[in-house]
Amino acid sequence: MTAERPSLWSRIKARIAGWFGRPAPSGRWVRGGAFSFHGFIGTQPFVVPRRRFLLYVPSGWARGTPAPLLALIHGCRQTAEEFSRGVRVEALAERTGAVVLMPRQKRTANPYRCWNWFDSRTAEGKGEAAIVAAMIRKVQRRYRTDPARVVAAGMSSGAALAAILGVRFPRVVRAVVAHSGIACGAASSTLTALTVMSRGPETDVAAIAATARRASASDAPVRLLAIQGVDDDVVAARNAAALARQYLALNGVPVPGGAATTLPPPDHSGRDVVAPSRVVRTREWSRDGRALVRVVEIEGLSHAWSGGDASLPYNDAALPDAAAMLAAWLEAV
Repeated sequence: MTAERPSLWSRIKARIAGWFGRPAPSGRWVRGGAFSFHGFIGTQPFVVPRRRFLLYVPSGWARGTPAPLLALIHGCRQTAEEFSRGVRVEALAERTGAVVLMPRQKRTANPYRCWNWFDSRTAEGKGEAAIVAAMIRKVQRRYRTDPARVVAAGMSSGAALAAILGVRFPRVVRAVVAHSGIACGAASSTLTALTVMSRGPETDVAAIAATARRASASDAPVRLLAIQGVDDDVVAARNAAALARQYLALNGVPVPGGAATTLPPPDHSGRDVVAPSRVVRTREWSRDGRALVRVVEIEGLSHAWSGGDASLPYNDAALPDAAAMLAAWLEAV
C-alpha cells in the first residue's frame, strides 16, 4: 500500500464509529473474501469459486451517508497491492469518498494472475464475474454503499472483467471504466483470446449486449469510459471501439451494421496535446446531455496505466491521468 496499515486500535475505533453513523477518523484497509455457487470456471473447473479482496474505506465514511462503490480490478502479472500503488487508490478514494473494492486473482485460477475473461462461463456472467458480483453485493450490505453509484473499473484483463460485469449485471453495476480492455464475449474460446487481443473481437459484441439488455429488462444506463493506448502492442486499439459499440447497444443506441468496431458518428469529439509525445483523442456519445459512452485514445501510450506510478510495471507516469478521469466518471454516475 501507499500508507502504513493502521493499528488494530485505530481500526476498531473506525469500525465502531461507522456502526454509530459517525464519520471514520481515518481511511483504512480491510481484507475479506466472497464465494459464488456459480463461480466455477471452465478453464480451471476444480478451483474453489472463492476469491479474496482488499477494501479501502476512506476517512469520513459513515453508514448514514451512502458512499460510491468502486470495484477496481488488477490486470495480468499484477497483485491488488501493486495495482493500488500504481493507481494511488488511497488518494483516489479520499478525493471521491468512494469505498474501493480490489478483488485478488489467485495463481491456481490463472498462473499469470489474469482474470479469465475468455472463459465462456465468465463471459456469460457466471465464473469469475459471478464471484466479483458477489463481492460487490457483500460490500454493499456491510458498508451500505449507494446502489446508484457502483462503478466497475480495471486494467487489461481486469478491464475485460469489468466490461463483463457491466453487460451481465446492469442492475448492480451502473458504470464501467475499462483501461486497455476487451468487450464482453469478444472471444468465443480460450484458444482465440490472443488473436482477439491483437485484432479485435471475433464475435458480434453488439448483439451480445442487445440480448443482455432484453434479458435484464432494465432501462437504467450503464455508462462506459474506455481508455486506450494507441501504441498498445498487447491489447489493440480496435478493442476500445468494440467496447464502445457494445455499450451503445447495451444502452439501446442503434449501431450501424458492419465490423465489430463500426460506430455511429459521435456527438462530440476532441483532440488535446498534453505532452510533446501525447495527443489525446476523445469521442463521446451522449444521452439527455450527459456522457453515455466516451472513448479516450492516447498516442504514445503502450500497455500501461496512464498517469500511474512508473516505478511499477504496467504504469506510465506521463499525462493524462487515468485515475483523474476515473474519478470524474465516478462522480458523474
